[in-house]
Amino acid sequence: MPAKFYGVITPFVTPFKEDYSIDVEGVKWLARHQVEKGVHGIFPNSTTGEFVHLSRDEAILVTRTVLEEVGGKLWVLPGITANYVEDSVALGKVFRDMEVNGVVVAPPYYFKIPVDNLKLHFSIILEKVDLPVIIYNIPATTGINIPISLYLELLEEHSNLAGVKVTSENFTYLRNLIQVVKSTRKDFAVLTGLDELLLPLLMMNGDGGIMGLANIAPQIHRAIYDSYIAGDYERAIMEWRKLLKLVRVYDYASSAPTAIKTLLKVLNAPVKPYPRPPLTLEKSEVEEKIRGVVEELNLTL
Repeated sequence: MPAKFYGVITPFVTPFKEDYSIDVEGVKWLARHQVEKGVHGIFPNSTTGEFVHLSRDEAILVTRTVLEEVGGKLWVLPGITANYVEDSVALGKVFRDMEVNGVVVAPPYYFKIPVDNLKLHFSIILEKVDLPVIIYNIPATTGINIPISLYLELLEEHSNLAGVKVTSENFTYLRNLIQVVKSTRKDFAVLTGLDELLLPLLMMNGDGGIMGLANIAPQIHRAIYDSYIAGDYERAIMEWRKLLKLVRVYDYASSAPTAIKTLLKVLNAPVKPYPRPPLTLEKSEVEEKIRGVVEELNLTL
């Protein structure tokens, strides 16, 4: 049985105007861009989308706008991460009523809770939110690396646990996760959050990724994914090497959201580059380095 979610999913950046209000027209354009370039799904209210800078109403506004623009053409999987579990549940129920395809949730990121409490947190969400749930393991920001054994426990008790997004460079963790969890549930999706790990993850029998650069050039990610699935490994490697060059923009920028927004600016997209403070616009020298990557790859929207 194939995984419920797979392929190329975009952690959607949140376009802002210069006054830091939501740029609804920018949201609409970017959502349409995702459809045109062939992503399988969109993840609004994400890390790349600065979810920690959005109010609850703004998260709902962005998700509703995405749904109205492209709903039914791809999966819409908004984030419901919060430190208080009932806040996650309440937002999840709002999204369920909006008829999204699933939700994504990371561990609480303030108190570094033990595994039993983490299980309680996820169990409450899985019980109360009647949607497929993707757990988001991002230890660099939460301070918690979710044990593989916890996925197994949750899978035994909750049929709506659909998969995991892992934003970590830990190859051994990914290998163990795929081998151990997929032996229990073949339809459990294992997705990387790091663009450069898309092909290695697929080669380990993973399912795809939720990757920031898909905001810009998901056609590269799709070429890697489609070529690998079709058995055209030579092309998959060739496209992966392109993506490895594009990934350098993260090295130059001060954050993932500003890396993506600066790329959009360089490519003359109708999405303004503003993040919300304390993130700031990238300096001109960073913009020029990112422009150099774009020119080297002959990248266009």
